[in-house]
Amino acid sequence: TTSLLSSVIRATILTNTRFIFVTIDSPALHQVRVISVALRSEKAAFRCHLLCQGKLLISDGVIDFHKDHFGFPYGTADIMCPLPPGCETPTNISLTSIQNQKTETDTFQYKFTVCFTTMYEFTNVLQLVQSLEMLQLLGVNRVVLYKTSCSADVQRVLDSYTENGLVEVIPWSLSKYLTVSRKADPNKSPGDLHYFGQIAALNDFLYRYRYRSRYVALHDVDELILPQSVDRWLELLPLLEKTLGADKCYQFENNWFPIEFELPPPMSQTLPRQDQWKNISGVNILTHLYREPSTTTFNNFKIIVDPRAVFRLTVHGVLQSIKGCAWVDRNVARMYHIKSRAEVNPNPERLIYDGRLLDYSTRLIPAVDRKLRRSGFLPGNSTNYT
Repeated sequence: TTSLLSSVIRATILTNTRFIFVTIDSPALHQVRVISVALRSEKAAFRCHLLCQGKLLISDGVIDFHKDHFGFPYGTADIMCPLPPGCETPTNISLTSIQNQKTETDTFQYKFTVCFTTMYEFTNVLQLVQSLEMLQLLGVNRVVLYKTSCSADVQRVLDSYTENGLVEVIPWSLSKYLTVSRKADPNKSPGDLHYFGQIAALNDFLYRYRYRSRYVALHDVDELILPQSVDRWLELLPLLEKTLGADKCYQFENNWFPIEFELPPPMSQTLPRQDQWKNISGVNILTHLYREPSTTTFNNFKIIVDPRAVFRLTVHGVLQSIKGCAWVDRNVARMYHIKSRAEVNPNPERLIYDGRLLDYSTRLIPAVDRKLRRSGFLPGNSTNYT
């Protein structure tokens, strides 16, 4: 859709307004779903004004809060507007225009779309480029990024990927209107709303790309879901549908790769040359090849899913879906989470080598070099890779 959050907010926010309307979806379920951010303590009745074949019709809307609000005053909610008799295909609602009017199940604009939420004060140029190039190697042809703020260098990278059609940047400006938390726990980061409105962004993405992408993946810039026995998601997803069933969400085990350590690989492995990146800001994922031991506690997993099989998303998994979720065996595919782990102070002696990323390095390094050159971060003749 074209109803970006920033433009909707400017049109609807007033002093002491209770609700911030985010985006709209019109599924073939005889109702219109309005994804919103709302103050949970307020009770309100809604009248939905729908334009149907040139006639204005009215129905009573019902608000339903998502259960994952993490104790913050505001939360993500769906306002469901029933379609009145004689209004099978509304063209407009008083909140914003409806774009999803045609249900598609056979042909899609994109095979795999990844959603990054939410980017704020982001400066990690190198890992961003490496992640976007890795996703393309895995078969991804669209990345949707909800952005609050970033550095000028990161913006230059995003502009380049936007120009070539890989990335869509959606301005995400809730922090202008609410005190947003920077963490999932209000005791650690007080505010009105969980983590820059991440759950609202995830659900906005779900309905934007519901009929545009065959599959969607929900993970962060510093996370990569890597198959272990096949090369790309194009081969992985048919395998998962065959073994675990179709129309499910697939949960991938999280593996932490702490960036505090750059340990050498075993003697049998050699790192490809990467000194051309030494002056590029950010994390080099190819130098962090040791993971923490797996845990049986909550795993911070992320998912790949058919978006038409899901109705509500949360940070880790789904809240409402047709057939639920299934765990993917870690020997089939797992997630590589490459970030700082200073808060837990991992023991380097307990880390386990995992060199799967190096299997992609001969393709990844030249692809990253090309993008950095085209974005002006490397000189034009920088070809220092093998």
